[in-house]
Amino acid sequence: MNSTRGRLTKDGIRIYEPKDFVCMAKAGHVAATILDEIAPHIFVGQTTGEIDRIITGMVIAHGAKSATIGYKGYQHASCISVNHVVCHGIPADKRIKEGDILNIDVTVILDGWFGDTSRMYVAGKLARRSERLIQVTHDALFKGISAVKPGNTFGDIGNAIQTYVEEHRMSVVKDFCGHGLGQVFHAPPTVLHYGRPGTGPVLEEGMFFTIEPMVNLGRPETKVLADDWTAVTRDKSLSAQFEHSVGVTSQGFEIFTLSPTDTFHPTYK
Repeated sequence: MNSTRGRLTKDGIRIYEPKDFVCMAKAGHVAATILDEIAPHIFVGQTTGEIDRIITGMVIAHGAKSATIGYKGYQHASCISVNHVVCHGIPADKRIKEGDILNIDVTVILDGWFGDTSRMYVAGKLARRSERLIQVTHDALFKGISAVKPGNTFGDIGNAIQTYVEEHRMSVVKDFCGHGLGQVFHAPPTVLHYGRPGTGPVLEEGMFFTIEPMVNLGRPETKVLADDWTAVTRDKSLSAQFEHSVGVTSQGFEIFTLSPTDTFHPTYK
């Protein structure tokens, strides 16, 4: 794997070449396809462990590898975060209940390139407050993506997300962030989902990174449980997250992880 292609900015952010966009789009397509295909397997009584087992098979069937199995000791092909779990929920034997909301996060490696995406799912009937949270989180992601273009800053992205979320009287999680990726899983930049306009590194054509806001119905504070992975809201309020991998183009952005069946949101109708 040649992770040294392209140049580095003064902030340590890799600038990829135009041909690399094709590689990222292929990896992103696989990750997005898996999230399309898993939707019918989410229902009341299902376990998150079984969902992950199915995803593991899908990754192999698509000719890819899981980026998370073996990553810092993690043993699953997905993170599945239910209700007040903010991120990094570990698949297990616990059964999904009526009205539960789930974020499923999948990262695959295809021909050395990383595709990383997540979206929200619902088991059974969706409560109105859950629906509002999911919608605001989805729309906040796209507010952030809309700020992606050369000359803007990462602070512009974070501010667009934070402003929109707080206008809806919800809170942005500040303990976790997006990240650069490409031929590595995590790299500069750190993509905050809050901030001030005009601050942070300047966006340049050829940058690849994720935008993945986590939004809480209650306060923004989180804590990590004793398993050293699972992050939850401190006040036990519901949390939601959506994630896309994007590249900066000459005119704006390319989303690498668009749903092939246009079911990124909603996944449950």
